[in-house]
Amino acid sequence: METRTRGREDVKLPPVLHIVVVGFHHKKGCQVEFSYPPLLPDESHDSGGLPEQWRYLPFLALPDGAHNYQEDTVYFHLPPLSAEMKCVYGVSCYRQIEAKALKVRLADVTRETVQKSVCVLSRVPLYGLLQAKLQLITHAYFEEKDFSQIDILKELYEHMNGSLRGSTLEGSQVYLGLSPRDLILHFRHKVLILFKLILLEKKVLFYVSPVNRLVGALMTVLSLFPGMIEHGLADSSHYRPKSSLSEEPGGGGAEPAAAVTTPSIEEFVSVSATDIAELVGEEPPPPTGEGEGEGGDSHLLKPPSRPSPDSSESDWETLDPSVLEEAAAAAAAGGEKGAEHPETFDPEPGIPITSQPQAVGGQGGVVQGLVSGLEEDRYGLPLPVFTKGYLCLPYMALQQHHLLSDVTVRGFVAGATNILFRQQRHLSDAIVDVEEARIQIQDPELRRLLALTTADLRFADYLLKHVTENREDVFLDGTGWEGGDEWIRAQFTLYLHTLLSSTLHQDSERLLADYGAPFTAAWKITHNYRVWQSNRHQAMTEITPGSVQNSERGKKIGNAMMSTSRNVVQTGKAVGQSVGGALTSAKSAMSSWFSTLATPPVAVVMPSPEEGHHQEEQ
Repeated sequence: METRTRGREDVKLPPVLHIVVVGFHHKKGCQVEFSYPPLLPDESHDSGGLPEQWRYLPFLALPDGAHNYQEDTVYFHLPPLSAEMKCVYGVSCYRQIEAKALKVRLADVTRETVQKSVCVLSRVPLYGLLQAKLQLITHAYFEEKDFSQIDILKELYEHMNGSLRGSTLEGSQVYLGLSPRDLILHFRHKVLILFKLILLEKKVLFYVSPVNRLVGALMTVLSLFPGMIEHGLADSSHYRPKSSLSEEPGGGGAEPAAAVTTPSIEEFVSVSATDIAELVGEEPPPPTGEGEGEGGDSHLLKPPSRPSPDSSESDWETLDPSVLEEAAAAAAAGGEKGAEHPETFDPEPGIPITSQPQAVGGQGGVVQGLVSGLEEDRYGLPLPVFTKGYLCLPYMALQQHHLLSDVTVRGFVAGATNILFRQQRHLSDAIVDVEEARIQIQDPELRRLLALTTADLRFADYLLKHVTENREDVFLDGTGWEGGDEWIRAQFTLYLHTLLSSTLHQDSERLLADYGAPFTAAWKITHNYRVWQSNRHQAMTEITPGSVQNSERGKKIGNAMMSTSRNVVQTGKAVGQSVGGALTSAKSAMSSWFSTLATPPVAVVMPSPEEGHHQEEQ
């Protein structure tokens, strides 16, 4: 009943809720200077008042360390203001300008530079599209050199709502600016480790500066999960802000729940790691770099002593060519046996299953999940990962640090630029250093669960092979099929489809060995899998279980790729490529796919062992 109410409420709200300007005041710190419409209904555009649930908005829109960059872009999530709302998606464009360049300089401008952010608060997760529009307006707003000229911001609000109203969350506009191809070129086979980490609903912290690199990497990883960005983040920001100082014991009263004034400068200034440790009642962390470097940090995913991908250690940093040769020989020897595998949907007996209603309007339609409450496709995707206290926070402000240890938060995928987050390693299961493309994990058991199998490594190497090949005949300004962004997402969709299908098969234990028995055993007890498995998704009968690299599935995979390639034709039209040229590229990609399935891929080129001992900067 609640979900229906939520749906009706969403229809009433415009796609863009507010346009907000956040500035840095030399005494008050970050503060809201303008909002249209007002953030609080009964206040003016320049009141600076905030709903209690959005008290961190100024620190998210104007990020920590922003003064080090001339401009930056932030993606962030805000909690809903009522039970009828969903996650609020924020996009902020930050810039700074010399104070002497201003045509109108107010008395409170006392520093040499003026720092401001213009941000959009939206109901739709069109991060890249909103960013593209917002950057143009932010540039124009700063070019006025008079920040009292707010008409352009009001026009932006009207324009965005006019252009986005009635639009569907489909097609390339959802993924604008998110490049899985660049992600794989940087992280290589470790992208699959990140994919599995999120499936296990672990506490994953991404770390890098500036913020645009941070949110870009994090959201690109999420774009590999089918339907996740479009429909899977609706409940990803359901958290409660930390009580204000006046609400603490002995604080002498409480502020009204409806609104909160912008926190003072004391809440904005950086604090030391020792301060945070004392705040959460723990021992201060060691200085940065302690225990790292040569022979130091044993938690880095560095090259192992043995090349076997099936070992119980974290042997994912290397791929011996002999492993592929042995795997190919074993696959050839067992080819006949593999041909006898039944391709039927046969769930485990004795498990109560609810029949999920089918989508109306073709294969691409979505319906509301009976259990998850999310909009789902015919396969029950996106998986309900970011629900029930598992948060997605593309950027976290220092003031949100308490969420890492909040008992109501069961996990998170979050991004941070402040070194204090990284130093508090015990609060995260994995820390992803985007700059160095490293994944730091302390728990040996989790490292064991994430050890990539031979099939996993072959899949990752297949992606690398096609991404790194020089295929100028296929790519047109980065929009190609084989080895392109959409192609990569299609491969991860197939990976997840086959993984899900394998769990429902009579011979699931043998089939799931390709994905790692320890991993699949841990995944089966996660919230997202249990919710997915509680429904029967009839479209899963179309999916053949087993590893993605099983050559006998080539025909079905080819059909899926051909279906997706139709979208490439449309993309080709948009960028000036002829229909015939796009079809030729698609056919070429198909031929390459089938020939590759019959030939073992080349070995992954891995970083040297010395790179695993990189000394962190202070």
